[in-house]
Amino acid sequence: MGLRMRKVRAVLSALGISVGIATMVLVTGIPASSQQALLDRLTALGTDRLKAQPLVPEGQKPIKLPPQAADMAARIGPVTATSEVANTHQPIRRTQGGDPDDTAALTVLATRPNLLRLVGGSVHTGRFIDARTAGLPTVVLGYKAAGTLGFSRLPAGKDAPLLRLGDRWFTITGILDPMPLDPDLELSVFVGWDAARHYLGFDGHPTVIYAKAPDQAIDTVKPVLAATVYPPLPSFVRVTNPSDVLTAKRATQSAYSTLFVALAGIALAVGGIGVANTMYISVLERRREIGLRRALGASRGHIRGQFLTESVVLSLLGACAGAVIGALSTAGYAVTQNWPVIIPFDTICAGITASVVLGVLAGVYPSVRASRLTPTEALATT
Repeated sequence: MGLRMRKVRAVLSALGISVGIATMVLVTGIPASSQQALLDRLTALGTDRLKAQPLVPEGQKPIKLPPQAADMAARIGPVTATSEVANTHQPIRRTQGGDPDDTAALTVLATRPNLLRLVGGSVHTGRFIDARTAGLPTVVLGYKAAGTLGFSRLPAGKDAPLLRLGDRWFTITGILDPMPLDPDLELSVFVGWDAARHYLGFDGHPTVIYAKAPDQAIDTVKPVLAATVYPPLPSFVRVTNPSDVLTAKRATQSAYSTLFVALAGIALAVGGIGVANTMYISVLERRREIGLRRALGASRGHIRGQFLTESVVLSLLGACAGAVIGALSTAGYAVTQNWPVIIPFDTICAGITASVVLGVLAGVYPSVRASRLTPTEALATT
């Protein structure tokens, strides 16, 4: 009865609980959806590859991997395939007199035809370097490199556009799709290994080695790959795989999620204080009702039960509303980002349980105060 007679106050009191629960659902559901999207992407690309590249010793020249580094890596037992890329350090120009500073963020990489298959990439338009074009003056653009150079796709039915690398013109034969786990490749211009040696003066030393092995063998291959590709100083070679990126993102998401869950807990506590305040004021306003019920035979236990029930119902309604709002918001955001929808039901259950407990705690003092009123004292209130 008390909640029905004072609907606006009840709604405002429950709002604090709703905000806390909705926030909890959002800060656990959205990272969970994002993480699942990353897992799906990683599964599609495969966790079965490693990347080895030399570090730059402080105060020293960069070390050079031997030209046969990829072949050496291929001799590791579990390794099933290898590929390589090499920075040719060539300036890029769109026109004869173009400023290479405009494309300074891009890298010209010599590569092998099997690179795209090994890293799980795909061609957006045109074709990648193959055995027929590996020795010809042709290039393929990474997704972001194409955007920087002003190419979204290759013109159909027209001559292929040209790009100047060093002092030589190259024909653009393809543009790649995005590769979020390999951002360095997205900003690259790819040229065939033999073409780089013939036209760009490339010395044949790779800068990155890619090795593929079964998932269960990755942990076995990873510790020995550096020593295999550069025996003199294996500590100067860094070996990573896509799951390292995922682990870093998970750690970042976990840190932010913990922070926001703590803030949501504070909002929930503030909501509980609001419920307690509402119930306390309700006791003061309903003294005559309490006195009448006591005069008609209601015990102190009945009065305590009534106010405790109202407090719990108020908190429960707020929690349920917050859970629905949080779940719908999580689903809506995940859909807009093309992520799988992950609703954290464990968080919802924990939040609702916490709200019920909070409702009990918030209702204890008001219910005890109400039950202590004698019929005479309560009915004497004007």
